[in-house]
Amino acid sequence: MHINRVGADISELSDQLQVPGIGFLRVNAFVLMAAEPLVVDTGLSLPGRGYMDALGTVVDPQDVRWIWLTHPDRDHTGSLFDLLEAAPQARLITTFIGAGIMSTERPLPMDRLYLLNPGESLSLGDRTVTAFRPPLYDSPATVGFYDDRSRACFSSDCFGAPMPTAELAGCGDVSDAPRDALRGGQLLWATLDSPWVHTVDQEAFRRSVQPLRQMNPDVILSSHLPPAPAHTTEFLDLLETAPRADPFVGPDQRALEEMLASFEPAAPAPA
Repeated sequence: MHINRVGADISELSDQLQVPGIGFLRVNAFVLMAAEPLVVDTGLSLPGRGYMDALGTVVDPQDVRWIWLTHPDRDHTGSLFDLLEAAPQARLITTFIGAGIMSTERPLPMDRLYLLNPGESLSLGDRTVTAFRPPLYDSPATVGFYDDRSRACFSSDCFGAPMPTAELAGCGDVSDAPRDALRGGQLLWATLDSPWVHTVDQEAFRRSVQPLRQMNPDVILSSHLPPAPAHTTEFLDLLETAPRADPFVGPDQRALEEMLASFEPAAPAPA
């Protein structure tokens, strides 16, 4: 994992995966160094990713007071129970639905839950974070938040984009990515991760974007994108076009067989 500083009090723990036929998808978790430190998501559910080691270089888990689970997909929950064990003072922020989904895998410590719904706020001692439902999401449990001190918007999966190369997926600022690759990747991700966007009333969807315009954050921190300072208007304008974008159609069985065949070693030449 790579660790990136975002402003004075936010660290990003960045991982990535190659998705065949799609590109390289960044997978982020964050640490907000508030008076009551908050960790946002806990990495991929794959062995050997080094999440806890990386986290320990940013904050002592004993000092963590809050763990914000933006939603319980497996690319956000990998080290959740390890962190709960290492951070005995931390409470897990999620929703009623999020807690229910997580409990189908392993019982959660109910006395450590803190249920926070969109529109509600929480004080971290030196700042207030306010929960909101991102305009695009792939889980009914998804909740992002806005930090009123850093003016950062933690948007969960919304605004994500696969990148054409690992280098671009791992860059320190989204401005390092070519504009066409970024815009194409964001629309691809919007239609892949939130296919329901093609079925919504476009005016109603536009209204769902307005709260973020009013929020006007200085930086957008997506789970699947490099940090994006000073891109809010551009991102929201593009987001409003998502219902009209081409639907994503994934590979079929024939494409899978061709892909698997390409992985097979070539037959040895005859002697």
